[in-house]
Amino acid sequence: MQISEVIDRIKNYHDGKEIDPDGNEITESTTRDKVLFGDVHQECTGIVTSAWASVDVIKQAIKLGANLIISHEAIFWNHGDHQDWLQSEKNQTYEAKIELLASHHIVVWRDHDHIHYGGIPVGGKLVDGIFYGVAQIMGWTDYQINGNGERFRDSRYRQFEIPTTTVRTIADKLIQSGNLNGAKVYGSLDTKVTKVIIPGHNLGAANDLISKIDKEDINLVLGMEVIDFTLAEYIRDSSMLGIDRAMVTVGHFNLEEFGMKYMLNYLPKVIDAGVDWHFVQSGDMYNYVV
Repeated sequence: MQISEVIDRIKNYHDGKEIDPDGNEITESTTRDKVLFGDVHQECTGIVTSAWASVDVIKQAIKLGANLIISHEAIFWNHGDHQDWLQSEKNQTYEAKIELLASHHIVVWRDHDHIHYGGIPVGGKLVDGIFYGVAQIMGWTDYQINGNGERFRDSRYRQFEIPTTTVRTIADKLIQSGNLNGAKVYGSLDTKVTKVIIPGHNLGAANDLISKIDKEDINLVLGMEVIDFTLAEYIRDSSMLGIDRAMVTVGHFNLEEFGMKYMLNYLPKVIDAGVDWHFVQSGDMYNYVV
């Protein structure tokens, strides 16, 4: 089976009209899901799924004999994966990564919009394939209370009401399940948790999210990117006042990688037998010195 057919089959599995969180229809000209590198008109010798096609992921794909990497994120360090600036500057890291890909005929295809906005079929409806994977691995699929059970476009937040536990227990589960080096926690590890929210990116103003947390008495935020003002300040002040509020972040890639790992559960429904598929962790970006 050619790589182009593999990609088409996966796109078709991510069924439904793709609409982004702002309500805009996603088309071939606007989607981020491009072939980022390589010739798709070759036989697929194997598939690797990962959050990000890092150099180590590429090396592991080569070792496994796989020539298709399905990456959730861009590979050349900018939104849209533009390469002209890197080529014109003869960026050393860029040229070395290109050489590694080219010398082993590796194809990298990005599956971002399709898996988020097209979704995957579960129980007769389409769900966001990334955050359904998070819920599966955390054991929370029976506790979702909003849009995590539907496509990403139906909610900017994924919310759960889980049996009462602690921040420490959830952080430990994330670390163990994700094979991570640690987690960053705002607030107390002993905070009691029943209501959990996974928002989108928080890179600045967080007024709406802070209001939502307060009104709905949400205990735990699983953050993607986190900065040390707005939301983080609010969480810390709440905790210092004895309110059950905390935030745990393991990083954007580390959290969403759960969804790329879950992809192995449905690839056998999409791809013919004879093509091997593997999940390769893109690697925890964070080391901790304590």
